[in-house]
Amino acid sequence: MSKSEHQLKADIRRQADQAFDQEMDEINRQMKERVMIALVGDVNAGKSSTINRIIGDEVAGVGAEPGETTEIKEYPYRDKIILIDTPGLNDVNTSNSARTRDYYRQTDVVLFFLNAAGTVFSEAEKRSLEALEKINQDIIIVLNKIDAADEIDRLVRRVRQETGDRYEVIPVSSRTGANIEQLRYSILDLLKKKSKDIVFARTIKEKSSIANKWIIGAATSAGAIGAAPIPGADIIPLTAIQIGLLTRLATLYERPISRETAKEIVIASIVGNLGKTLFAQVVKLFPGAGSVAAAGVAGSVTLALGYSVKYAYERGIDVTPDSISRLYRKFRSKTDKGKLPE
Repeated sequence: MSKSEHQLKADIRRQADQAFDQEMDEINRQMKERVMIALVGDVNAGKSSTINRIIGDEVAGVGAEPGETTEIKEYPYRDKIILIDTPGLNDVNTSNSARTRDYYRQTDVVLFFLNAAGTVFSEAEKRSLEALEKINQDIIIVLNKIDAADEIDRLVRRVRQETGDRYEVIPVSSRTGANIEQLRYSILDLLKKKSKDIVFARTIKEKSSIANKWIIGAATSAGAIGAAPIPGADIIPLTAIQIGLLTRLATLYERPISRETAKEIVIASIVGNLGKTLFAQVVKLFPGAGSVAAAGVAGSVTLALGYSVKYAYERGIDVTPDSISRLYRKFRSKTDKGKLPE
């Protein structure tokens, strides 16, 4: 091994140690946080069935049968996820309004339900939204029951126009599952701004699509780093990106990964037979397409690494440098050809 490769491994180990500590500190902090999600809408808006779809589990007690008298209720799910079911839209300004406002002030995400098969965005719903947004603007408008309605695009445009396009309007069907993944992503994006996305993602039964989102995001970031025109400039941030991806995937699948395992996997992906990143560092010495080639290498290396680890977790394979090395070759061939695994 050349002196430069010895130095490269030493640099990666130092950065990997630091990145691992930072990521685990953040993950452990998140694991202590509560995520509060308020479900706002009439009893026939499909709140219960939608949240069950999002999480992929029966969340007992959420929602009420049409015509049933209810009050604001909390429903803990796996301890850290608190679902807050509100009895009806008009209640925001009536008997329970003070208590309702207290809940909304603490809430991380408000899902404001509209019924696509009913009177969409009635005057009562408008008043409720106006009252709500004075307290909390972390709102996603959920247009549910699109399977029982027509002209969905027109309804979405109308709601956006009437709300000043301030919030995402996501048409879904809790019956068929249409667009539930999009809604799940929007919730995670909102929680990420509050550094609470990991704790919520971990509770969701359907982990594959979330893992894909994180893998593609990390690969995109790695590609941007790899495009830096200075030879060697991408090694430190690339290490942090890959360590971050490994620790997040381990947390998502509830399969802890050790510092040494994560470090050795990243070293293998960057300087071993897996990543071929030394080639990327060499091509940066030349003008023209060098940075483009390096960006492609950094992105595809990270993409293949992420899919290898995901594949192992989903099939009960121990995540070790050797097992990931074997899987990596399979996925690197696919990603180099532009084929993304499911």
